[in-house]
Amino acid sequence: MSAECQVCGKKAQVGNSVEIRGKAKYLGGVGTKVTGITRRKFKPNLQRVKVALPQGGTKAMRVCTQCIRSGSVRKAVKRAPFKLNPADEKLVSGKK
Repeated sequence: MSAECQVCGKKAQVGNSVEIRGKAKYLGGVGTKVTGITRRKFKPNLQRVKVALPQGGTKAMRVCTQCIRSGSVRKAVKRAPFKLNPADEKLVSGKK
């Protein structure tokens, strides 16, 4: 299973990890120097989520957190919400 979002297709990107030493000039030092550059991977933050499908039912998917937050994916309801009987609602609200 690849590290890829099943909604937007986001996957790992490659970049550099830059190692720097020294004190910045504006802080009173002689300046910073790059002492090493190594390749690294930037991986998406994938979560395994049960998703509610449009035609009904649920499916477990690996989805990035941005898709969850933006609303591209609707999480499945684990339990039906609690409902009161119409007679009980009148008692709770104080109306007769």
